Amino acid sequence: MRFDIVTLFPDCFTSVLTTGLIGKALAKQIAQVHLINPRDFTTDKHRKVDDEPYGGGVGMLMKPEPIFAAVESLPVLDRREVILMSPQGQTMNQPLLRELATNYDQLVVICGHYEGVDERVLHLVDREVSLGDFILTGGEIPAMALMNGVVRLLPGTVGKVESLTAESFEEELLDYPQYTRPAVFRGWKVPEVLLSGNHAAIYKWRYEQQITRTRLRRPDLFKCWQEKRKQQGE
Repeated sequence: MRFDIVTLFPDCFTSVLTTGLIGKALAKQIAQVHLINPRDFTTDKHRKVDDEPYGGGVGMLMKPEPIFAAVESLPVLDRREVILMSPQGQTMNQPLLRELATNYDQLVVICGHYEGVDERVLHLVDREVSLGDFILTGGEIPAMALMNGVVRLLPGTVGKVESLTAESFEEELLDYPQYTRPAVFRGWKVPEVLLSGNHAAIYKWRYEQQITRTRLRRPDLFKCWQEKRKQQGE
């Protein structure tokens, strides 16, 4: 998987690309990341990448020319998707990350900044993606989240593949409670069923916990799970 991150602040990605599973995946060439600064594609002596919006308004907009030039400088793989990180986009979720990890070999990710980008930049874009219903100072943090979520799904990144399917959001349910040693900590005990060695009982308990936890914490997800079960005739 090739990531091309178009950002005015490439230094933001330094630690993200060298630590944890993502750093290991890049070292093993499971994925590769290229950072492209639109400022390097400006043609004026001030290397200007933003300007005032037509019609007035607060703040500055990123100009289209440097962004177009940056994206058009990139190689084009057959299965490529150009993404603009934007609060107006579809909300990032696990199905989206899995779609991107499965269906594409190249993700070009444009990080907006200031008050956003000139609307004509959308002619470059295949889809807009949002981290959620809130505003950040730029698209770098959402881009890191997207990259992290996609890379961990690529074959070879996570040692135990089954751990990718038995986790929150994979089946519209949150993850079940998990415990490790000691069996008792400050009076809080690990549920007896997890110490029983009865794998069928453990599976049943975990599944029930997923349902209960999702119903209480994320009624929106719980409703989606119920609808899916109805469609499947369960």
